Amino acid sequence: MFSYRHAFHAGNHADVLKHTVLIATLEHLLEKDAALTVVDTHAGAGLYRLDGDYAGTSGEAAQGVLRLLEPPVAAAPAKKAAAPEAEAPLADAIARYLAVIADFNPKGGAKVYPGSPFIVQHLLREHDRLKLFELHPTDSRTLDANIAQLEAGRQIAVFSEDGFGSATKFLPPPSRRALVLCDPSYELKTDYGRVLDFVGEALKRFATGTYAVWYPIIPRPEAHDLPRRLKTMATKAGKSWLHATLTVKSSKIVTAPTGETRRPGLPASGMFLINPPYTLKAQMAAALPQLAKRLGQDRNATFSLDAGG
Repeated sequence: MFSYRHAFHAGNHADVLKHTVLIATLEHLLEKDAALTVVDTHAGAGLYRLDGDYAGTSGEAAQGVLRLLEPPVAAAPAKKAAAPEAEAPLADAIARYLAVIADFNPKGGAKVYPGSPFIVQHLLREHDRLKLFELHPTDSRTLDANIAQLEAGRQIAVFSEDGFGSATKFLPPPSRRALVLCDPSYELKTDYGRVLDFVGEALKRFATGTYAVWYPIIPRPEAHDLPRRLKTMATKAGKSWLHATLTVKSSKIVTAPTGETRRPGLPASGMFLINPPYTLKAQMAAALPQLAKRLGQDRNATFSLDAGG
């Protein structure tokens, strides 16, 4: 149950997608003066070293945020062709994501990678609130210690509890404005059903909140059913929704000449939002093609964007 540690995956392509969407969503919600409550159901350790043992072991950040920080490689011009066009400027959502990463790395690069709790706290105003849930005993202790360094006082509350079972107690918040991020590890197949139950209960308690669900796109029926069922849930509730996916490589298992099978690792992930900002679709329409191009690892790299309500 407690084998998953996000430190091995910090800064990978899934984090890039999740945090790009999170920042774009959060910054729009913070345009209003009224206080905002942010709830993170699976907060992790909050802060990660990309040059540490965990991230260094997997090397996933090299194909994620670190790759995004590299200068784009221009394609060689064809013979007798006109001069190549200048590289298009980064989409605003990607530029804002990289700006936040830079704030945690004043000397450049990305040795430190902020998880969702630190990204959110970095952007929140003094009168906003952040509720963090993390059940993994080691990550919960690390999160508590990391948050303590911020000296944020009552702005942040850390709970060593199951976010699925406890996070809805903060809905609705006193200000009637909330963003809820739900991004479990999906280590257990039951997580998919628990996400649906959690979002369904949250909508009953607070129908106007903004809900953001991250999920892996893997060869598992539950992974493909989740966005479809979230869409049905949102539609029945009369709520708007947005669904963005990023694929960086093929999901096929490769068999080497030696007979050894090589699993591809996580090939894709998605973000599904209920009651998203009206500005988010245009932002992601500009950002997703660039993310697929910059982070793609083979010819299967692609993206999708759909919205309704």
